[in-house]
Amino acid sequence: MTEKQQLFNEIDTHLQSDAAPSAYLNSISETHLFKQKPFVYLYRLKSTEQPKKYHPEGSVWNHTMLVVDRAAEYKTKSKDIRAFMWAALLHDIGKPDTRIRNGKITSYDHEKVGAALAKEFLSEFVRDEALVSKVSSLIRWHMQVLHVSKGLPFAEIKPMLAQTDVEEIALLGLCDRLGRLNADVERETESIKAFKEICLKEQRNA
Repeated sequence: MTEKQQLFNEIDTHLQSDAAPSAYLNSISETHLFKQKPFVYLYRLKSTEQPKKYHPEGSVWNHTMLVVDRAAEYKTKSKDIRAFMWAALLHDIGKPDTRIRNGKITSYDHEKVGAALAKEFLSEFVRDEALVSKVSSLIRWHMQVLHVSKGLPFAEIKPMLAQTDVEEIALLGLCDRLGRLNADVERETESIKAFKEICLKEQRNA
């Protein structure tokens, strides 16, 4: 077994079993392997800043650690804990490639870029195509929670429903929204509820 495979296996175990996986992830985040492909896709999140208005916690890495710990808290609600936890860890790895537009920090289409990077990342270590596809799809569609609930023009309910599970997207979306400093749990829970209601109505009318 290579060192990289061993590291992947350790991350896999901690994601699924730890109450707060961020402790382990932070402990390995400056190791030499974490700075090599494909782990570097996570490492570079540490230097990727975000607008303080939406992310007072700071870098994408800080946000991701909060999301992962929230996901660990909610993981028993998922139908596939392994896929759910990997999606939580990798959900924003596309942000470093999409962060600047017209001189401003943005993250437009980071979910699309991130879905492709997550597929590349996981495919290096696992042969479970179903797992890779599930994680990639969750990442691809995780921003729909915001787009749909706020009625934004980026909402794409039908293709999302065709490619992933709305309950899993809702759960990941909740952890994403709560993975911030001073997150309003009640408001974010209501937003997720609205998202699910809209999507279920679309399903019934299809």
